[in-house]
Amino acid sequence: MPLASQILEDMKTAMKAKDSLALNVIRALKSAIKYAAIEKSGAEGELDDTEAMQVVRREIKKRQDSVASYEQAAREDLAATERAEIAVLEKYLPAALPAEELTALVESVIAELGASGRKDMGAVMKVLQERAAGRVDNRALSAEVAKRLA
Repeated sequence: MPLASQILEDMKTAMKAKDSLALNVIRALKSAIKYAAIEKSGAEGELDDTEAMQVVRREIKKRQDSVASYEQAAREDLAATERAEIAVLEKYLPAALPAEELTALVESVIAELGASGRKDMGAVMKVLQERAAGRVDNRALSAEVAKRLA
C-alpha cells in the first residue's frame, strides 16, 4: 500500500478510536508531505514513497531535537509527549537494517569503491544512501563510514 494511502487509513482509524495524539501527529505529517509536494512540483504535485519517507524522517528528527531540548530544560512531561509522537511516526518507516548487515554493507561499498580515507566519505555515503533505501538513519550511516575510513 502506498504511504499516502496508509497515512489516510491510519488517520481514519485514529479518528474512530478518538486517539487525539495519533490523529494530530498524522495530520501534521500529511500536511508536511503535501507541503513538500507543493515545493517540489506545484499545487497538484505528489511525492513517491521514498520522498515521503524523507519527510517522515525529517519530522522524526524535529521531534528528537525537541526531546533533547526538553530534557535539557528538565521538562520530562513534554519530552514524553514528543517520544510518543516519534513512536507514531516510526511506523511509517521501513524496518531498520540490523547492525551486522549495516557493517557488511558499509565494508562492501568501501571495498567496491576502493575508498581509503576520509576524503572518500562523500562518494561512499552517496552509494550507501541509495542502497540502504531509508532503512538506516543517516547519522548512524555516517558514523559507521567514518569508523571504517578512519
